[in-house]
Amino acid sequence: MTQLVPYEDDVVAWADQQARFLRERRFDELDIEHLAEEIEDVGKSEQRELASRMSLLLADLLTWQHQPGWRGASWRITIRNQRRGVARRLDETPSLRPKLDDPDWWAAVWDDATARAAQETGLSEFPEVCPWPASDVLDQEWLPE
Repeated sequence: MTQLVPYEDDVVAWADQQARFLRERRFDELDIEHLAEEIEDVGKSEQRELASRMSLLLADLLTWQHQPGWRGASWRITIRNQRRGVARRLDETPSLRPKLDDPDWWAAVWDDATARAAQETGLSEFPEVCPWPASDVLDQEWLPE
């Protein structure tokens, strides 16, 4: 029997050991509770990544809309890249797509986006809720005027 690496002592060594136990079908040695937590955390991490990318995209769109003097090719590229990042997340993790229909999720993402845009632009007057449908936000050709 292998000496168990405690989760609290070294999560990376613990994860390596747990993966080895799974591959070797040594199920009786698995740390089930911590494995379940880590698997749940993977899903939460994917959700945070989507929210972060969407927040950045919305902040970029707000800046585009409210600071027309900054508009240019590099800003378009920045927006395009953010859209691609969001699209990649949704393609790689299709179960996240329902988030785009969740008003609570949008409220939190919009709040982050307006805070980011306020910090970047020095402006503070933005709509209370996102004025754009997700289809526009994700459309590679659409830009707010």
